[in-house]
Amino acid sequence: MRSPVRRMHIYLFCAVTALFWFAMYTYVPILAPYVEHLGGSLSMAGLVVGAYGVTQMVIRIPLGFTSDRLGRRKPFVIIGLCLTVMSSLGLGLAQRPVTALVHRGLAGFAAGTWVAFTVLFTSYFPRNETARAMGLIMFATTMGQTIATTLGGILMDFFGWGAPFYVGAAAGLIGLALSFAVQEGKALEARSMDLSDLRRVGSEKLLLRVSIIAVLLQALAFASVYGFTPTYAVSLGAGGTELSILALVSALPTALVSLGLGPLSDRFGERRLLTAALALFAAAVMVVPLCTTLGALYLTQALGALGRGAAFPILMGLSIKEVADKYRATAMGFFQSIYALGMTAGPALMGFLGDTVGLRLGFGILGTLGLGAAVLVHLWIPQQTPAAQSRQNKFQIWGKRLNCSLSSRRI
Repeated sequence: MRSPVRRMHIYLFCAVTALFWFAMYTYVPILAPYVEHLGGSLSMAGLVVGAYGVTQMVIRIPLGFTSDRLGRRKPFVIIGLCLTVMSSLGLGLAQRPVTALVHRGLAGFAAGTWVAFTVLFTSYFPRNETARAMGLIMFATTMGQTIATTLGGILMDFFGWGAPFYVGAAAGLIGLALSFAVQEGKALEARSMDLSDLRRVGSEKLLLRVSIIAVLLQALAFASVYGFTPTYAVSLGAGGTELSILALVSALPTALVSLGLGPLSDRFGERRLLTAALALFAAAVMVVPLCTTLGALYLTQALGALGRGAAFPILMGLSIKEVADKYRATAMGFFQSIYALGMTAGPALMGFLGDTVGLRLGFGILGTLGLGAAVLVHLWIPQQTPAAQSRQNKFQIWGKRLNCSLSSRRI
């Protein structure tokens, strides 16, 4: 059983994580219209929105490499929160679209520190509880994002364009204050690392495989949930309130399933659970064109959210599962930089398909890609059966009891 001190650090870190993502998502629903409000064109609005993903891809591998080289995670968590506050304030005070572009790029650098967040949090748990750790931190992440996006439009309606940015900055400041109490994980010595270490980590087979699968997952999510599913909802008659409901049913199940991921992973095994989760999400995307009412669309999105909520934390855990502790931030940097390709490529592909063959067929093609990802999981990811995991856990318990027995005899 975990000590109260350790439990406190886990809860504290979850709170810091939720505030971190809340600070960056309060303004997401209004960002593109805000750029137009500043006098920017639609193309400029697209550049501002996309700058977030580009800077993430640039920073994550160097940041992970540096974190491993220094043997520290906590300083990067603090830096990430500082950048979050700066980007939110800068966006709120912006007078020109170019200023918004710069500060949105800064938000991408802040999001790049997510590498350190995930690696530090998993260090609080034994290796056999990595899936549970990822589930907990993804729950905190999703709840922060969900509450933020729900409040963003309301804040703008009541208090003006700047309100979502200033509220986000305030949340970031609270998270920054709390982050100084965050406990650094396992003590790791600073070490001399060079490009050969970078190549060694980047060529790790399981890391590469789960990164490719994550690209497909992110492409599917950003093309549908964060991209063109709301567009389809509008074609069914959805207004602002209905789109808020759609966002909620697409996010809340993700948070809930992430919270219970540890027991599910122990019972069914990572490969089986991941395959089923990806298949469920892909199927939910494929049937979007068959929905003729908003109620049916809400149902498909809720079911798809269950699959997405289970799949992503498992992939995150697998990306560092076979990597030594001293290289984990580098590995996570690789994973997160590679999957960021899907965040850009997915919406671009869906837009192209929408213009050429129509959104209805586009959803079907994207869903097929998701099913392909499920097949890759079955082919690439080794399965540790629940029975084998149970035996491993028993051996660990027996080993601890034996050590305690020997220690008592020596006393």
